[in-house]
Amino acid sequence: MAYRKRIIDEVIRQHLRVTGAVLIEGPKWCGKTTTAEQIAESELKLGDPDILKRAKVMILNNNGVRILLDGATPRLFDEWQNIPVLWDAVRSAVDRGRKPGQFILTGSAVPASTQEIHHSGTGRFSWVRMRPMSLFESGDSNGAVSLMSLFKGEPISGNSSLGVQDLAFVTARGGFPESILPKMKHDALLMPRKYLDGIIHSDLSRVDGVQRSPEYIERMLRSYARFQGEQVALTDIQNDMGGVAGTAPNINTVSSYHEALKKIFVVEDLAAWNPNLRSKTAIRTTDTRYFVDPSIAVVALDTDPDGLFEDLNTFGFIFETLCIRDLRVYADALGGKVSHYRDSNGLECDAVVRIPGGRYGLVQLKLGGNEDEINDAAMKMQALAGIIDTKREKAPAFMAVVTGVQSYAYQREDGVYVVPIGCLKP
Repeated sequence: MAYRKRIIDEVIRQHLRVTGAVLIEGPKWCGKTTTAEQIAESELKLGDPDILKRAKVMILNNNGVRILLDGATPRLFDEWQNIPVLWDAVRSAVDRGRKPGQFILTGSAVPASTQEIHHSGTGRFSWVRMRPMSLFESGDSNGAVSLMSLFKGEPISGNSSLGVQDLAFVTARGGFPESILPKMKHDALLMPRKYLDGIIHSDLSRVDGVQRSPEYIERMLRSYARFQGEQVALTDIQNDMGGVAGTAPNINTVSSYHEALKKIFVVEDLAAWNPNLRSKTAIRTTDTRYFVDPSIAVVALDTDPDGLFEDLNTFGFIFETLCIRDLRVYADALGGKVSHYRDSNGLECDAVVRIPGGRYGLVQLKLGGNEDEINDAAMKMQALAGIIDTKREKAPAFMAVVTGVQSYAYQREDGVYVVPIGCLKP
């Protein structure tokens, strides 16, 4: 089967040109191994139980882990966290070799214990976060508008072919490669459900050896899905888990489950942006809650594309998750990051895309994108731009409303871009 190119491919190659080892982290089944195999010259798949067992025997019989390092470079260690001592061994090998591009490590979880890791890897490793496929990678965005063109202030044009039902499907299907391969839509929707079952019945307990209640995991995921795109405390999620008649777990349990979900890269909350402002307005620092892929929220809420189509309010929140996933993928390609803004006056911005050089763009996300919604989003971004202290902070490079079912990409008279998510690329 032909390899479907990923945006991260060139990012990994770039890091391999300057550092001795690259660590690719991300959720299970997002394509880390397949992508790494396109670059690696040899590999050791430590996610395979038989190979893992033999590798541990080899370490014992040869009095050390260095025996596993032999092979053509770049050498790939898939699911490296199953043998944590590999980290220091790779670091030492990089020091001895004194050349870039020696090793690639992939991991779908952080190590259960870091007791066998003694060095940070700074200067020897590059860290790369991989996520499920964006709409551009899956072929659902035509890529008529690049994120970089917005930063450059260039004219844009484009026409998205995604209608509301199409968008509901790609949201529910998600970006896991195995969901994108099937030709039958029903088959494509099975993958997110398999993924969620794995989290509930296995992955969340295996990550650190702590046995967790499948019922609490399921309730946690459902509550998290209800709060997609919102800045809520874990106590709010705790209360929601209790329901009308249920008993909520204590806050320490909720916090433990949340940390475990982060360790296996299922949740990826969005941090707050803290710009220099002219006023003394207090900036809210609570993270915005997001899954790494919108399909997880869809399955956790036990809905489907038809359910999203019938409940546009819920669809709107989960649409934000899809957009944040894509913006993160595109920003990574530009060496950037995504955050959010909210202050004590109620002024907020769904996404702030920052790239090197202190440049940033303000982005609001709107599923429908009718004229009133776009006007309101533009006014909020302009209000935020107006309170930024431009003596200490650059003015926004652009302001954009990213829409769901709006067909056309264009620039308004006030300079604000309107871009359908079905037209966007890095």
